[in-house]
Amino acid sequence: MTGLRLIAAGHTRALRRAVFGGDDPLDEAARNIARTLHIPGNGPWVSAPSHAARETAALLGATPGIDPALADPDHGTWTGHTLDQIDPADLHTWLTDPAAAPHGGETHTQLLARATTWLRNQHQPALTAVAHPMTIRAVLAAALDLPATAIRRLDVAPLAVTRLTHHPDGWHLHLPQSTP
Repeated sequence: MTGLRLIAAGHTRALRRAVFGGDDPLDEAARNIARTLHIPGNGPWVSAPSHAARETAALLGATPGIDPALADPDHGTWTGHTLDQIDPADLHTWLTDPAAAPHGGETHTQLLARATTWLRNQHQPALTAVAHPMTIRAVLAAALDLPATAIRRLDVAPLAVTRLTHHPDGWHLHLPQSTP
């Protein structure tokens, strides 16, 4: 059985401001929270190439391998812009049509295909992966055989930890137990 632990990279200044793309380091609040998390160390770790993903892994005590397939989504010409700087019609199209790329970057359909390919190649007994929350959402959609439109309907908070296990009938999602 293959077990995957998916950790969403912590908040960055850009993420808190709803800025598309970029490669910011974690903000101080995210660093402080990450330092308090205890993630048991079983199996290898991989990380998206982004600064935030690598820094999150490091603060959790890991030295991950870098996996380009876990990269943040490419937001094309929207990179560095906030929601209010995007043409509302283009934003609506991007949010409602998974094959649309009004920004010239990666579509939700392409992100899901990338996540699906990555997931199909995971055969280790245990692996921890750290990536942007949107990339984690795409991996979850792939694991659950959901359409690309589901990527925007799944909420994954920064520093959220999700676990998937692979069984003969496919991937199973395990939500963490609540802590008092």
